[in-house]
Amino acid sequence: MELLQYFPDVLTPWHLAILSLGMIGGLLLGATPGLSPTLAVALLIPFTFNMEAAAALILLGAVYTGTVAGGAISAILLGIPGAPANIATTLDGHALAKRGRAAEALHYCFLSSFVGGLIGILVLIFFTPPLAEVALRFGPSHLFWVAILGVTVIGSLGSKSVLKGLLAGAIGLWLATIGYDPVLGEERFVYSDHLTGGINIIAALVGLFAIPQVLGMLEGAGSTGPTATYQLESHGLAASIAATLSRWQALAIGSVVGIFIGLIPGAGGQVAGLVAYDQARKLSPNRDSFGKGEPEGIIAAESANNAMVGPSLVPLLTLGVPGSPTAAVLLGGLLIHGLFPGPNLFTLHAEVTWTFIGSLLLGQVLMLLFGLYISRHSRLVMQVPAHYMAAAVTVLAVFGAYSVQNSLSDVIVMLTLGTGMYFAAKVGVSPAPVVLGIILGPIAEMNYTQGKLIAEVGEGMARYFLTGPLNITLIGLCLASVGYSLLAELRSARPRRAQA
Repeated sequence: MELLQYFPDVLTPWHLAILSLGMIGGLLLGATPGLSPTLAVALLIPFTFNMEAAAALILLGAVYTGTVAGGAISAILLGIPGAPANIATTLDGHALAKRGRAAEALHYCFLSSFVGGLIGILVLIFFTPPLAEVALRFGPSHLFWVAILGVTVIGSLGSKSVLKGLLAGAIGLWLATIGYDPVLGEERFVYSDHLTGGINIIAALVGLFAIPQVLGMLEGAGSTGPTATYQLESHGLAASIAATLSRWQALAIGSVVGIFIGLIPGAGGQVAGLVAYDQARKLSPNRDSFGKGEPEGIIAAESANNAMVGPSLVPLLTLGVPGSPTAAVLLGGLLIHGLFPGPNLFTLHAEVTWTFIGSLLLGQVLMLLFGLYISRHSRLVMQVPAHYMAAAVTVLAVFGAYSVQNSLSDVIVMLTLGTGMYFAAKVGVSPAPVVLGIILGPIAEMNYTQGKLIAEVGEGMARYFLTGPLNITLIGLCLASVGYSLLAELRSARPRRAQA
């Protein structure tokens, strides 16, 4: 097998050093609110111009893997997702950390990330040719239904009330329409020059999660901030490993969903984590404990986020079609070094390609080791006084929002959305459905508009969107998700009515 033939190249001192530095840097960048995997990889591409192709790809791949996992660090310790992919992790990870079990939550995070990431890379290694054909079949109609499948989880995401969750999601979908139509270029809801470019997802993510935390700390509401007074509990690694493996159902759901979403060009890790979290909650006997510090929620979300990495590279390496926004940036890294995706990449450039894939495999091990080491020191963050933490989070929030586009408008939007969410949280509205609406709105709208244009010159809207095996399967999943949510809501309402 070619991987075994070229794997020793990964173990050279130079490549090992690059892999280790990239992984450590990725974990630290991922833990910084606002610095998404896409931005981290994009920032590093200019530094690879004078590097050999294999070393450059190893660095970019390590940073990609590290930032996906590292985003969970701030999600758990601060309640602020490092990237959109870590939104679902925040729901149970931060709740567990506030109960004094931050190290345990990080153990679950990195152990499940390792399992999901390993499975995803193995899929990349062994199933690339047939999966590339599957990825090629996804068109605008299928991506539209994938986005709708994500929308079906809005009502039950982070809010105790389904009605409030749906309202928050609707606000997020509306916010996603601000700016210019992605296909037709029409201006919509632009009430200020600061909204001309629309709502940037990173600015919205940082504002909706970080600013309410800061205002809560300054208000003195210690229970809402990451530095609440409680007894930190110690938790052994062996116990965490046993607990993670015993929750094999959440691991399996996260890995399968991550692989499926990763293959779909343009879907991204944020959809994978949220869909996996929702499915794990629906199928878990402990569904009522989700959102209150349930380990299964962390395991499902993080295994999905990292299982997505390998499959997202399948359409990239074989077809030149990125499976995620970060994979799209990696495509630029390939082209800069004269590597053109397609079958020739595995023949003419076999040494570079298989060395890169081998480094992703070894990178999962390094990510686990470095992540577990970070977990040992989580208490240092949790014991920082609230006023110092508020200042630090504010600086990180402003830096994260500004750095995406070097735009002051993003900072203003971030502060405005965050302040509004602070007051909305007082009446039980969660930021997670709002962010999910902002993420999924453009995906659904763009693919619906493209599909409509295709359908109008072809077979018609109904036939294009409602027929075909893939469309029918995705529609069935959407209906099943909605139906299950309604049944679960009715079941939980019965005891409340009986008690009343």
